[in-house]
Amino acid sequence: MTTTMTFPEPEVEALRGGPRLRWGVIGPGEIANDFTTTLHAHSDQRVVAVGSRSPERAAAFAARHGVPAAHGSYEALVADPTVDVVYIASPHPQHLEHALLAVAAGKHVLVEKPMTTSAADTRALAAAARAAGVLAMEAMWTRYLPGTTVLARLLADGVLGDVRLATVDVGWPHRPDPADRMFDPVAGGGALLDAGVYGHWFARFATGAPVTSSTTGTVSDRGVDLQSVTVSTATGSAQAVVSTSMTAWTPGLAVVAGSRATVRYTDHFVFPASFALHHGADAHVWEERSGLRGRAGLVWQAAALARYVSDGRTESPVHSLDDAIGVAAALDAARAALDGGAGRPDGASPSVPERDTSTP
Repeated sequence: MTTTMTFPEPEVEALRGGPRLRWGVIGPGEIANDFTTTLHAHSDQRVVAVGSRSPERAAAFAARHGVPAAHGSYEALVADPTVDVVYIASPHPQHLEHALLAVAAGKHVLVEKPMTTSAADTRALAAAARAAGVLAMEAMWTRYLPGTTVLARLLADGVLGDVRLATVDVGWPHRPDPADRMFDPVAGGGALLDAGVYGHWFARFATGAPVTSSTTGTVSDRGVDLQSVTVSTATGSAQAVVSTSMTAWTPGLAVVAGSRATVRYTDHFVFPASFALHHGADAHVWEERSGLRGRAGLVWQAAALARYVSDGRTESPVHSLDDAIGVAAALDAARAALDGGAGRPDGASPSVPERDTSTP
């Protein structure tokens, strides 16, 4: 039976009327296009410069979005005095290099997830940002969505009781193509770094940091993870099951089950989404009412970062650098468990036949 209850208000930063930053973009690809589109359409944040190794790509991006400055190098972008914060939207193996470049120039950074391709590199980036006194934040944008902030408050207030189990799946199919970076280990390919980062973050968010984990999955003949399932246990015995795939589509209907109540998403949890809270036979629905859909939801993390900078913070209070390191460590463990080099920090991988693997 569906009933009504009073849910907490979303704890999101106002998209207009708050602190405003001038953004520079490194890597004018698809995600940067969506990021810039929603910033300009739904917030006071403004992209004022873009940098690319290709002056033509930078110029085309600038013209498309009305961005004043287009730079033909990353060095010129981070040196631009009109830029307050740099959004790192290059392929993940380049995140560390580009973020360190911006940090060295004294710029704040929002780094697309995964922050880097290993826990060691994420630690290096965190140390550099802390030493420079600039804000560095992983672009775990799902954490800043209205519904996620409501769920965070329900968890903090004990509405679900003791969390016992979280299940989450993220899968988007990719047609096998040797030219696609998703199938290239050197380019940071594989399902875990691309989609699995969401699932492993959600498991940590819902149950806490994993103490033990076990991963089984399928690896390509180039050593790239195609699909995996990770079962982890956190302090207090809460367990999580994370399924990730780039060979099949999954609905992303995450569940957090507690001793008093259970939350079940009714839309894909990665995007602005609604969910139901079940308590026995009663179901209470929290509806996503912002009107923003899909990647338009990228805007909330930018507004949050602007507030953090205004408040003098150098880390996100809801997804800290230690949280980013923890997610990277979980991905390291899952990739390493799949063997074949998929978990190696250098991205190297021997050629191995496609196979199923199971590692305790």
